Amino acid sequence: MSESKIHIIAEAGTNNNGNLEKAKKLIDIAKRADADSVKFQIINPWGLYLPGDYEYGHYDIKEVIKIRKEGMMSDEEYTQAARHASASGIPFTASVFDEKGLDLLLKFNPPYIKMASCDLNNIRFLRQVAERGKRMIISTGMSTLQDIEKSLNALAKVNFDNYVLLHCVSVYPAFLEQANIGFIKTLKDNFGCEIGYSDHTGTSHAACMAMTMGATWFEKHFTEDRTQKGFDHAYAMEEKGLTDYVKDLRDAEKALIIKPKKISDAERYTRKRARRSIYAAVDLKAGTVLKDEHLLIVRPEGILDADQIDEIIGKELKQDLQQYSPLSLEHFDAEHSILDKKVVE
Repeated sequence: MSESKIHIIAEAGTNNNGNLEKAKKLIDIAKRADADSVKFQIINPWGLYLPGDYEYGHYDIKEVIKIRKEGMMSDEEYTQAARHASASGIPFTASVFDEKGLDLLLKFNPPYIKMASCDLNNIRFLRQVAERGKRMIISTGMSTLQDIEKSLNALAKVNFDNYVLLHCVSVYPAFLEQANIGFIKTLKDNFGCEIGYSDHTGTSHAACMAMTMGATWFEKHFTEDRTQKGFDHAYAMEEKGLTDYVKDLRDAEKALIIKPKKISDAERYTRKRARRSIYAAVDLKAGTVLKDEHLLIVRPEGILDADQIDEIIGKELKQDLQQYSPLSLEHFDAEHSILDKKVVE
């Protein structure tokens, strides 16, 4: 969709479960769904988690790290995945969480680098990514307006402003009423940059609302099979869901475009049968001075529109009219025989 001004990220994350063939299948799904790019997560556990045994919410940290290790691919496997995406015609990128992952991703010349919400306040890492010069897509989940401002100020100090902010609610899944879509306007008003939405809800409703608030980037998790084990499968969309999601956003974008003509050909076709016009209610003789009871205002569209009734009430007919004949201004004296009303469309 070359004229599109939105960008839809198909977020594969780690839903390939460390398997190259699954990664390729996810890339294929993203391509078939008409996403603009496919994104993975390059997670090296020791670049993200503290070693040891400690409290970690409702998770067992040892099990978390075990799953993360199992979900890793080798550098060569990531290279093959990136090549497969290139051959398939869809840009390949990733969220990165440490310099090792960053350096690996840069080998594939990604269109952008994704910064997860957990790194919004990781100023050291933000600066490291900024040094590479690639556009950053920064999620803002778990962050206050002040948190975001502080990080953007840090980037400004290294003369970096090539970023997009994604509104995000870090709840998995997030219900529609938790989406806080109105915050998108707050981001636009405060920072004046391009804004998007990282969507953890179960439908396209929140994303379509976000678009009306000015969001132009959209990120959606997807998977080949939601029943697989892993952190993100359960709330991700399968292929049909992702395909429908992308189509909904494409259609929403078209719907928000102001058309040069208010009435489309399709609507004009409907108007021909559905609009009322003015007809003779009974047989009328020349010389009849028209009254309300002489007229029907019914479907289908005829010559005189319903809103022209005041132009003919009290006027004298200059010719006979049969019952159910459409009225025209030409049926009256010369001073009334002007062109029938034209609709301004």
